[in-house]
Amino acid sequence: MTDAAEYVLLIRLAGPLQSWGMASRFAARRDSHSRPTKSAVIGMCAAALGLPRSMGLEEPDGKLTDLGKLASTMFGVRADHPGVPVRDYHTVGAGSYPLRPRDLILDHRRAAAVSAGLDATPDGLFGHHTLPGWYGSPKKIAAEPVSGVPVSGELMRSALITERWYLADASFLVGLQHEDEGFLTSVGQALEHPRHLLWLGRKSCPPSGTLSLGTFPGELEPVFRQRRLLPGPDGTMPSGGRVWAWIQKRPSDKQGPAPVPVHDQPVSFAAMGPEHTTRWEARHRITISPDAAEWKDLIP
Repeated sequence: MTDAAEYVLLIRLAGPLQSWGMASRFAARRDSHSRPTKSAVIGMCAAALGLPRSMGLEEPDGKLTDLGKLASTMFGVRADHPGVPVRDYHTVGAGSYPLRPRDLILDHRRAAAVSAGLDATPDGLFGHHTLPGWYGSPKKIAAEPVSGVPVSGELMRSALITERWYLADASFLVGLQHEDEGFLTSVGQALEHPRHLLWLGRKSCPPSGTLSLGTFPGELEPVFRQRRLLPGPDGTMPSGGRVWAWIQKRPSDKQGPAPVPVHDQPVSFAAMGPEHTTRWEARHRITISPDAAEWKDLIP
């Protein structure tokens, strides 16, 4: 509990597919967490606000930036519809693709091989040339030892088979708790009118319908109890009134279920590599109050 008044911004995360990775590095197997991660949700809110990836958590004078305020929120997830795990058989690379201007700039060998055909091409038709057996996108760009010209170190390769996991038909109620009601309200408005595209963990997973459900006084657990379950993917209201929720706890909070460490507290979203640290959260069994508020004007 805190002395200052607290407020909770409720966010609805629903769509045909979601995928919440706990590791950012590419691998042949890409798992999905069973629920949205704090890092992913804070990143989505930062994108909606139009914050640059280079923004830090603090100003030079120690004042929190908007990203710092987002990262300092207490985070909670209520799994109204946990979804069904779906495995995607996926291949990456191989084949041949039309040459692009940057392909020729980055590899003089390609330019020489296709130069005759380029000279005979009418204006406006660039992009229809291919080189049989050459991988179509430059990889491992490095300077050539003799000339210093940047070239591709890998021109041909076999397809890489990957296994990617998603959650299908899931709906989550996410809460961000903070003492600044005005800031949370501005984040909610940005989610409905985002500066950048938003997605549910991966670019292939756009959110559907309403995202921001409003800002309410209180803390995460009681606010979760006072809101009805979200409708399912077919628009029908679910039966029952008990669901699981995962709620962030402060280290000094000794009440309730024992917390466990989760390594998804965002520190930086820099393009050269995001950074995370550890936070603490506890799993709660949420019983929806009989007089819980109904959802209004919700676009599924």
